[in-house]
Formats: sequence, structure tokens, C-alpha cells
Amino acid sequence: MNPGFCVRVSEESKRNMATKRDYYEVLGVARDASEQEIKKAYRRMAMKHHPDRNPDDAGAEDKFKEASEAADVLMDGQKRDAYDQFGHAGLEGQGAGFGGGGFSSIFEDVFGDIFSGGGRGRSQVQRGSDLKYILDLDLEEAVRGTNPKIKIPALVECHECVGSGAKKGTSAVDCVQCAGMGQVTVRQGFFSIQQTCPRCRGAGKMITDPCKKCRGQGRIEEQKTLSVKVPPGVDTGDRIRLAGQGEAGANGGPAGDLYVQVNVRAHAIFTREGENLYCEVPISFVDAALGGELEVPTLDGRVSLKIPEETQTGKMFRLRGKGVNVTQVRGGGIGDLYCRVVVETPVKLSKKQKELLREFDGESEAKQSPKRSTWFEGVKHFIDSLT
Repeated sequence: MNPGFCVRVSEESKRNMATKRDYYEVLGVARDASEQEIKKAYRRMAMKHHPDRNPDDAGAEDKFKEASEAADVLMDGQKRDAYDQFGHAGLEGQGAGFGGGGFSSIFEDVFGDIFSGGGRGRSQVQRGSDLKYILDLDLEEAVRGTNPKIKIPALVECHECVGSGAKKGTSAVDCVQCAGMGQVTVRQGFFSIQQTCPRCRGAGKMITDPCKKCRGQGRIEEQKTLSVKVPPGVDTGDRIRLAGQGEAGANGGPAGDLYVQVNVRAHAIFTREGENLYCEVPISFVDAALGGELEVPTLDGRVSLKIPEETQTGKMFRLRGKGVNVTQVRGGGIGDLYCRVVVETPVKLSKKQKELLREFDGESEAKQSPKRSTWFEGVKHFIDSLT
């Protein structure tokens, strides 16, 4: 509004303005409140003072109209600017007080999502539901990729009526209650609202002679066989989207999607973390002490692994490039295989073997078992510190 704008007010208008409360006070909001805050406050006030909810309160309707008038002004940028600058006088001639149908407009704007979807009706063309399928894979299949076939139950378009729901050779007719509009007008106190037609449920059409195959639904349940291309490198939780392979849409709507979620079964030898594989390799204490060479498995076959002298349990050996290739699914590279050696204690020893071990133990020195010697020394110092 221009700074030089002048407002001409009649005596009658002055008397009316003198009795009007501040619009911000009516809604209980600050003067710098956002449109969303004003809308929320009006919704609360309107629900509280709605005449239909207060049939025995004669003043409820006045409070309801007052809140609606305040919201009509404060939610209109131009009216709000005029009100902030000149008060109620700035609204003279601008249709405040619902002179231009503002009441029904503001009520529809705020409560349209409650009363019949904004009074504009709902489209009955609906997208089909998305479906989810759990695909169990072996680790080898997940690493190399596969192309399995799956069977899923899904709602598909009826072939007999081509999705119309009406018997072949017939078609749906206009609903007799709403005359094909999909909505009916219902009076609520002193105003009217539009609601979805209860007879046709908003479709505007009715099927008088339904298709026998789908019983008027336009969709039937069938088992679909689909081929799923699983790229190499997938892991548990990864999803593959098959567009348009979900349930058929209602009333000619598009089909939903099928999401195939991967679940990789536990492997007898390997565990997987991202692109890397891990396994445990048992070795004899002789190989651990003297060193040696043994074959370890990979997903590509066996490879030779050299064990150095004096290897202890838990030592990790890394075989580069023997992990999982995740280039196609995560944009990374090829992982590694980590082999953790476990020194195996011999069992079921013969008498001679036991004697040889005792002889070895008697001749061994502390430096040949550094961890054991260090541990016992630590224990000794700990006990001495307690006494």
C-alpha cells in the first residue's frame, strides 16, 4: 500500500470498527506470525466454535464468524498490509467481513482437506501399489551376479473387461445420486459443503452389469513370473526396482513397481563386510613355528598362502583383489580377502608325542614364549603390589 493512501470512513463504519477486536488478538497470534501459524490458529478456533459443535451456545456462531473474518484478512497479503497500516479502516471497500464471499473461500482453503478434499472432488484413477519381494541368494550368486526367475502374486488388469469392471459390451453409467459429478452438496448449519458421493464413492460412474471374471473390480489376482537381473556385487539390503511390475492401477491408473530386496545367505567359509571377504585358516603349531605354505580357498579357486616363521594366532594375511567386485553396484573397485590364521592345538597325542612335547617344553627358554613370560611377569608385579 502506498504511504500516501487515504481512507475515507463513514460514521456507521466508525461505529462498527469501534466494536471489532484486533484480528491478531482474535486468533491469538503475534503480529509477525507466518501464514502457516495463522492457518493453524484459525483451524483450532473454527473447530472449537463451530456452530454444529455448539448447538446450545448462541455466541459460538459469532465467535466462529469473527475468527473466519480475521483469518480471511490475515491470510491475504494485500488485506493484511492494509490492516497492519490502517487497522480496520484500511479494509473499507476491500470485501472484509465476507462481503465478497470471503467466508466460504477461507473455510474451504483451510478445511478443504477435511471436507471432501477441498470441494474439488477426487480422481478415481489410482496408481497401483508397490510390491516387495525378498530374494535369497548364495554368496557366490551375489558376488558374480545371476538372473533368477521369481513368481509373485499380484493384482493385474482384468483381460475380460480390460480394467473397466463392466461386462464385455457394456459400460459404466452416470451415478444417479450425484449425476456423474462424484460429489454431493451437504448443508452444515448456515453453509454448504461438498462431500464425496457415498453411492459411487467419488467415481461419478456406476457399474450396473459387472464383469463376472473380476466382479466389477477391473483387476484380478494372478501369479506373475518375472526374470530379475541381479548385477555382480549386490549385498543384503540392496533393492532392485522393476518399474510397472507391481499391482495394476485402479480405473486405468498406472501399475506400481516391484522392489526385489536381496538377502545373502550365510556362507560356510567366508563372511562379507562391504567389498571385502574374511575367513579363518587353521594351521598346525609346527607350521606356525617353522613357517610353511598352504592352499586357501577364494571365490575364484585356490591360491597359495605363505606362512612365515613364528606366526601367532590372529595374524591377518591380505590377498589383494580376491574380494568382491562392486563396480556395478556402488561404483567402487574390487575388495580383498583377509585370512586370519588360528593355530590349532594338537589332540589325541600318542605317548611318544607327549614325551617329545615335554622334552621340548623343558628345553625352551623364556625368549621363545615372549607373551607368556611377559604375562606372568605382569601377574607377579600385580600380586606383589596388593601385599
